[in-house]
Formats: sequence, structure tokens, C-alpha cells
Amino acid sequence: MKKTISALLLSLLVLLVCIPAPAQSNQALVTAPVTAPVTSATNPTLSQTVLSSLAALPEADTLIFINPQRILNEAAPRVMSEKDLADMRKTFADMKQSTGVDPARIDYVVLAVRFRKPSAELNFNPPEVMVVAGGDFSADSLLIIARGIGGDRLREEKHGARTLTLMTIDPIAKEAEKNPMLKAFSEVGIVPLNATTIAVGTPGYLRAAVDAGEGQGRISSESLSSLLRDPDALISIAGSPLTSFIKSFGMLGTEANPRAPRCDSRFGDFYAAVTMDATNFMLRGALNADNPDTAKIMNNLINGLVRQATSSVPDKTAQSVLQRFSISAEQNDVVLRADFPQQMLIDLIKKQMMPKKQDSSAASPPAKKRVVKKRRPRK
Repeated sequence: MKKTISALLLSLLVLLVCIPAPAQSNQALVTAPVTAPVTSATNPTLSQTVLSSLAALPEADTLIFINPQRILNEAAPRVMSEKDLADMRKTFADMKQSTGVDPARIDYVVLAVRFRKPSAELNFNPPEVMVVAGGDFSADSLLIIARGIGGDRLREEKHGARTLTLMTIDPIAKEAEKNPMLKAFSEVGIVPLNATTIAVGTPGYLRAAVDAGEGQGRISSESLSSLLRDPDALISIAGSPLTSFIKSFGMLGTEANPRAPRCDSRFGDFYAAVTMDATNFMLRGALNADNPDTAKIMNNLINGLVRQATSSVPDKTAQSVLQRFSISAEQNDVVLRADFPQQMLIDLIKKQMMPKKQDSSAASPPAKKRVVKKRRPRK
């Protein structure tokens, strides 16, 4: 079991390091906003049910989308041994029998992060985090399991048409008495957004998710289209760091005193994703640099750092990975490309899974020499 889970986690980690080729031009990769709604016609690998669920999420500043179906059914068999695959499937079958949820039937997982304006007292507000999963399972059944595990520590809160189940994390709550910034992380909640979708995260964000499900404060079509622009992605991520920064540090005002934005730059907006073809896993990404001059400056800086890292890293495998990175300035973007042969990743995973050889000299310390004391002759 431990070896199977380790293999799966390592496979996902390797996939996270490799990121996908959008069908659009590189210029459209980050900078061009998409105002049209995402549909099953633009994303043929995602069902209309999944797209409707994603469109009902609340607004977010950073989003990570994971497609478990493609990862488990297409990517994992290419990088895992038959034995590890069989063990993983058996683990999933056991989970389905004990919890009623089959991880192989989860359609999507989304990690959303939303940054907040400062409080009226001009204190920094930590970001809110939420994980949403949807698929062929009963959200109410998962909630019943969670309530059984949480027991008396759980409490319920009615919000809109839904009921949030909340729990205080006592160690963090105790530390929050000395560090108020930790107060935002002292509570976690869970709520079914519909019959087959469940969300876990900070209570404020879960309330926003319930409101979004009822049509209030939904995610923008631009954010969702940026995240889902490549229909073949195994994993994709999109975000706006500059927007998050100016929101968190009061450039858009505070919770009590809004302020009109004075900066319209999309500097820092990024996109990255993971996909594969018959022979390769592929990494594609882009970073908006606002203008061609800044893009060239950042490109020169990043390429210099990559070259320095390549020459400084002693590990040959790490060097070969870094040498596959192609970074270039294209109009307003710094664009990243890298192709990794599947066999290369398979060999890397096998190498990491192999038990380390123990140095025999270090394992058994040398035997101490027996000291024989000489007896003095008696007078």
C-alpha cells in the first residue's frame, strides 16, 4: 500500500513539473482575455455538466484544475508498473467499499485561492482557500462520513439554501490568540454544493461558493477560459499575482472603504498546464510581462538563472531536465516550452522508487581490537 501510494504521488509530482501546449497562439496564451463562455464545443474532453459546475464557482485569483480521469486512465499506466497499477486499483476498490466513493470516478478537482482586501483596521487579511471536487459520487454521503469522523467537534451553520459543517482546529486557534493572522486558518468547513459536488475550505470562501451556486458573485468567464484553454490538459493553473498583491495591500481600498483601481496592467498574469502525446509529457507556460521590452529583460534574466542552475547542479538527471527548458520572449510574454520523453520520466520514477544501497562499511562498524593487559611479575 505504501509503495503504491508513493508511486502515485511521485507520478503526479512529475506531471506537475511538466506543463501543456495551448491550441491558441502564444500571444493569446496569457494576454488576450476571452469573453465568450466556455462550452463543451471549446473543451470537448470536458462534459457540459462539469463545465456548468465550474462556471458556478465563486471568483478566484489563482486556480488549479486537475483532471483525475485522464491522469489515472491515460498518464498513470504509462509511468507505473503493472503491479503498482493493480495495487492502486485495489486500493480504490477498497475505498469505494468502505466510503462509497471511487477516486477513479472523480471528474475534476479544483483548488481555488481568493485574496482579500485589508480590514477596516488596515490589517493584512490572509487569502482564502477552497478545494472543490465533482464526479460520480454522493456529496451527502461524503458529508455523513465527515460528520462521523469529526463527532462533537463539528457544528452546523445555515447559509442560503445550504448547511455548512464547520470545525475549529484547536492548536491553530490557540496560536491565533498570540498571532491574530492565524485566526483565518483556525476554522475549516465542508459543504455539498449540489448532489455530486463537494467543497472543503475556509468558511468565508465556502459561503461565497454557496452564493455563487445561487447566482451571486460567480467566477468571471475570463478566469475560467484562461484556466481551461487547453482541453487536453492533465493539470492546468492560471492566476493574477499583481491583482492579488494590489488587492491584499489596499491599492483597491479596504473592506470598509473601496477604491477605484489605478493600474490596468496585466503584468504577472500566468498560465501553465500539463498534457501529453503518444511519446512525450509536455510543459507549456507563459508569463505576461506587460510590454515587449520588459519581456526581453525578464527573458534574459530567467535564461541566465537557468544556465547557472544547470551548471551548478551536480545531478546529471536534473541537468538533463533543465537543458530541455526553452524560454523565449514573444511580444508581451515570456514563454516556456519543454518536452519530456515518457521513458525518461519512467526511468526517473524507477530510480526514485529503488531502495537506497546501504554502505556496508557504514552499516557495520569495525570490530574493536581486544586489548590484552600485561601482568607485572610479582616481587
